[in-house]
Amino acid sequence: MRVLIVTAVPAERDAVVRGVGATAPELAELPVPGGMLHRLSPAPPARPPLTVDVLAAGVGPAAAAAGSSAALTAAAVARTPYDLAVSAGIGGGFTTARPAATTPAATTPAAARPATARLGSVVVADAIVAADLGAETPDGFAAVTDLGFGTVEHLPPAPLVAAVAEATDAVRGTVLTVSTVTGSAERAAELLRRHPCAVAEAMEGFGVAEAAAAQSVPALEVRTVSNAVGPRDRAAWRIGEALEALTGAFATIAPLLGTWTFDPEGTRQ
Repeated sequence: MRVLIVTAVPAERDAVVRGVGATAPELAELPVPGGMLHRLSPAPPARPPLTVDVLAAGVGPAAAAAGSSAALTAAAVARTPYDLAVSAGIGGGFTTARPAATTPAATTPAAARPATARLGSVVVADAIVAADLGAETPDGFAAVTDLGFGTVEHLPPAPLVAAVAEATDAVRGTVLTVSTVTGSAERAAELLRRHPCAVAEAMEGFGVAEAAAAQSVPALEVRTVSNAVGPRDRAAWRIGEALEALTGAFATIAPLLGTWTFDPEGTRQ
């Protein structure tokens, strides 16, 4: 099992490396175009062996896509392709309870509505969505798919999402990728109106997932919540706590990944 984990910044990368490396030291630093892979091989409870490469690719979906694509391509050319790509880091959580009206009862019963993502909590994406890829129109925002182009959603393997969420006690739901971080209550409400199952927003998940999809590699997104989505209040941010939670999450996730292999459709074998 070979896993590529992509973060935005070195602080997130280091938090992931500490978690994954809880059972094994780092093996090597390996250059790839535009970055450096930190390679680890923690001892899983079962075989096949697990190799994890962690890359800080930069902030935003374009940097995430470029860095992920470089690493994925280098591995494929070396005939050691990755089995899974993971977007990881801290992010904003939709921390306020949403009214029932924001989630159509006919499609999402009350028991299935996403929980709020509190500060310090772990979030696992069951859908990775580009929330601001599209156009403003007189009738409001139109996603790029409404314009007849591309895609705005990638779905991680459902069994893996469920297993990771259960192991880490994570909130499960849609994680939005944005190029501009939300800074107002109005935009937070608009995002929830368009994406009622959203539990968090970040800036890189869709870029990682796009690069992975181009090479038929399944993708996953794991976040820990450092701040609430909405008005910017830096005094309320809990970045240190979120990074510690990220380390703890990947200390749990790494042994779990060591028990998984994937078929070409991204499902567990």
